[in-house]
Amino acid sequence: MPSPVARPVRFLRRALGPLADPAILDFWTREFGSTASRTRVLARVVARREESARAITLELQPNRRFTGFTPGQHDTRVVEVDGRISLSVQKVEGGVVSGHLYSRIGVGDVVELGAAFGQMTLPTVLPERLLFLAAGSGITPLMSLTRELDRRGMPVPTTLIYWARHRSDLCFLPELRALAAREPDFVLRIALTGDAATATDELRGRPGAGLFTDTVPDLARRAVFACGPAGFVEQVGCLVKPVARSFTSEAFTPPRFAAAESAQEVTVMLARSNRVLRVPTGQPLLVALEAQGLRPRSGCRMGICNTCACPKRDGLTRDLKNGGDSAGPDANLRICINGAQSDLTLDL
Repeated sequence: MPSPVARPVRFLRRALGPLADPAILDFWTREFGSTASRTRVLARVVARREESARAITLELQPNRRFTGFTPGQHDTRVVEVDGRISLSVQKVEGGVVSGHLYSRIGVGDVVELGAAFGQMTLPTVLPERLLFLAAGSGITPLMSLTRELDRRGMPVPTTLIYWARHRSDLCFLPELRALAAREPDFVLRIALTGDAATATDELRGRPGAGLFTDTVPDLARRAVFACGPAGFVEQVGCLVKPVARSFTSEAFTPPRFAAAESAQEVTVMLARSNRVLRVPTGQPLLVALEAQGLRPRSGCRMGICNTCACPKRDGLTRDLKNGGDSAGPDANLRICINGAQSDLTLDL
């Protein structure tokens, strides 16, 4: 027998489907608690569990619009199991989205999923050995990679070092310890900066050369994946990049850009809206446009998700993360990390 939710949803689609704007129809079907949608990836929360004092995992059942993801990417962060996916959320002080998901979303609610993004994914050909370095919320993509390796039978030796101030801040700890206990090729080390180290897999202290020498003496043979706050990623990068086989990183806090010593103003033409603005060089275009009252689409604000990307028709821009210049047309200019170096024309 059709559910009480399914009946009005089907009625709406039959009655209004040929006439209604898909976005309007999607809105009303979602109001009835349905995940049916012509255009959007919607998912119903089917379970919720606490991971730490500030983190939860939501088990989601997505609709047919969901096309999957690669383990390690953002938005959907762990392996799909029996058609379900999991979204792990750590509450960030002052964070509107994380606070809403943590405090107000429960079983039965319907949420919308964006496209998965991020480069924190395993290579097609695995390296000889792996080293995962996580701090805070940085554990989420690395947990996804760890689960994927476990699913494959832990094909290469892997060590995970996971930093937190207090033991109560750690996510997935029982699962990680259970994996380390049954899988000899997976080594877990918990690095605490506030609490004292008491368990055999715990140590105390911030990242340092001595810690890596003691914990991973074969660092030169390892491909390193690091994720956490920008300062953490920068610190561990300085320590391990000169030695490790490779270094892949992702920071979940926006980078800090140094102010340009000789900032000048240039002209930016917004072709679609037919606006002309003056913006300073050396400042992210997203920030410069927002300062003048515009609200371009944006997401991570750190050059990962591509939500803010727009075509550049002409002009010189500089990647403020790596200092590289780009002249002429660019079909995928990420305005959150690129600044103007000359007069520009953007397709906005």
